[in-house]
Amino acid sequence: QVQLVESGGGLVEAGGSLRLSCVASGSRHSFGAMGWYRQAPGKERELVAYILSSRIPVYADSVKGRFTISSESARNTVYLQMNSLKLEDTGVYYCAAALNRQILAQGPYWGQGTQVTVSS
Repeated sequence: QVQLVESGGGLVEAGGSLRLSCVASGSRHSFGAMGWYRQAPGKERELVAYILSSRIPVYADSVKGRFTISSESARNTVYLQMNSLKLEDTGVYYCAAALNRQILAQGPYWGQGTQVTVSS
């Protein structure tokens, strides 16, 4: 059974930094695509960033230049370094993993989520 476990969320002041980690276990193969989504209160879940096994990252426009996604494909691990955090970055951050980016968008494995709260 595939499990994704996130860590690294918390409370931080605006302008600060946090680093999220996600480890996927239970898969016989390395995931071809891993990423992060977030869901703010009252809003739909949205893509933050994902990275392919080729190490190509893709970012939402709202986080470009502030967030960096990286991965260790062989260990099915993905990280999200978040700098210059803004109030609007507050939400529950979910790790996602799939064999490819199409499945990542449609029906990936999900982690349980980790809360990120940015205060003024």
